Amino acid sequence: MRLSPYGAREWIGLSVLLLGATAALVIFFPYATPVPIIALCFVVQFFRDPERTPLEPDRTVISPADGVLTDISSYEEQEYLRCGARRYGIFMNVFSVHVNRAPVGGVVEFVRHTSGKFLDARDPRAFSDNERVTIGIVADDPRCGRICVKMIAGLVARRIVCGVKEGDRVAKGQRIGMIKFGSRVEVYIPEGFGDEPAVGLGEGVRAGADTLARVK
Repeated sequence: MRLSPYGAREWIGLSVLLLGATAALVIFFPYATPVPIIALCFVVQFFRDPERTPLEPDRTVISPADGVLTDISSYEEQEYLRCGARRYGIFMNVFSVHVNRAPVGGVVEFVRHTSGKFLDARDPRAFSDNERVTIGIVADDPRCGRICVKMIAGLVARRIVCGVKEGDRVAKGQRIGMIKFGSRVEVYIPEGFGDEPAVGLGEGVRAGADTLARVK
């Protein structure tokens, strides 16, 4: 199983620590051996990074995150798009794959880190008040225009790793970063592109594979 290089520092360090603890427990407290083994399994599943392929490659915006679609709303996005947009919010829990992916192919035009709070990712204020990284992509497909992605920290998640910089070219579904230990990711599509949600509220989505919206 591939583990994400974005979390190499954590999963290598934790794996060494837990394997050492397992060895010590086998000698001194064998009945407690399952505890670090279970913890190691959690580390592996959290930092897993499966291969993904978009199910609908054309005229679509795919999900940038694994999780549940919690909200679809209109919003004036002022960091990158500077216009009205439809906002898709995806909540990731600690059991989700936390590697984030590009919702469209194109050129990264904008990257900004904004310091902020660490409210619960389900709090209505989280998308505007929490620490986040905003990524703006000029899509190769003119029918998609410019797309904004926001990786937002949460109550437990305290570190966002951005794997792209301004000027980079990304393919649809390419890995662009990771939020560690649960949070949310949002996609903003400018008004006027006729996007239609492909997923209903409360439904699960997979980063790099499932269609989030279709563009007319």
